[in-house]
Amino acid sequence: MNEPQLATGDIAALFDRARLRMARELRGLTQVQLAREAGSVTAASVSQFENGHTKPATTTLRRLAVALRVPLTFFAAPARPPAQEEVGGFFRSLRSTSPRDRQQALAYVHLARELALELEKHVALPDLNLPRVPIGDGRPLRSADIEQAAARVRDHWNVPRGPISDVVRLLEMNGVVVVRFRVSIEKVDAFCVNFPDRPVVALGADKGLRDRSRFDAAHELGHLVLHGVSGKMGDKATESEAHEFAAAFLMPADDIRPELPDRVDWPAFLRLKAKWHVSLAALLVRAKALGVLSEHEYAQGWKAMSARGWRKVEPGSLGNPEAPVLLRRALELMDTTGISFEDFINRSGLPEADVRALLSRDIVERPRVEF
Repeated sequence: MNEPQLATGDIAALFDRARLRMARELRGLTQVQLAREAGSVTAASVSQFENGHTKPATTTLRRLAVALRVPLTFFAAPARPPAQEEVGGFFRSLRSTSPRDRQQALAYVHLARELALELEKHVALPDLNLPRVPIGDGRPLRSADIEQAAARVRDHWNVPRGPISDVVRLLEMNGVVVVRFRVSIEKVDAFCVNFPDRPVVALGADKGLRDRSRFDAAHELGHLVLHGVSGKMGDKATESEAHEFAAAFLMPADDIRPELPDRVDWPAFLRLKAKWHVSLAALLVRAKALGVLSEHEYAQGWKAMSARGWRKVEPGSLGNPEAPVLLRRALELMDTTGISFEDFINRSGLPEADVRALLSRDIVERPRVEF
């Protein structure tokens, strides 16, 4: 049974400035561009709406909803504390992504959090179970600290020894929301946002490689575990620590060290790639980090990788990347309670096309010609 819809006047009274900003950034628009799209409103007015200095009139709100392709009810404040506006994302390189691209990607992640919190009104999602290992004094962590942190997370989550069967599923089982989405942002790689209630990990939709995607997921987990909200975003040391965490989490030293060859043996490395579902590049780095490969062998390995074109396309395809299922399964479960997807969209006020983009499953890997 559908709940009564909010009257337009009520929506105007409950106007949430954060929702306007989210919708604008979802569309990749500046305040000037939105004013032009909406008509009869100035960029200065849009700025005042977003800063909370004034509220838009009902007629203006209608024009903004049309221009931003969101339901009018999207602008009504949700009955819960909003996300802190200062919560940012851990992006790999701030230099290679424009502020607008980052804002658009962040807006989709804010929407993913909103979707999860709306779903929790109807179904129980896994409790957030994320151990934290804060840096504390802000100094870079030692490799031993990172190894210990990765081992602690595996132990806390009761992960058996050896390869992890599905990294994305493991994150979701422990309450972290994982999404993939296409928003025509080529230079935005995987990133995460450490919302206190529902951290979100966003994986690039253009990475059709299972091994690299698994490493991305583990890298973002490293940020959430090690850096929380206090880590420096885009900082070289921060990224290096997350990389080390991912390697230790996916390939625990005590488990993989006895299996690593002490010379560049490609058949052996390919067997390990198939077993551990990590890239040849990650295996080379891990073998060097654990002191199994000498500096000379390590350098020779990279030279061979470059000469064969493997730094771009490795042999030994592992198939499609791991797919997030938490949000989709929550919607399916909700449907069994008598609330259809259409009912949910109407009640939540979330933009349907964008919700469907977050749930998209069109991430496939083309078959590769191998030699």
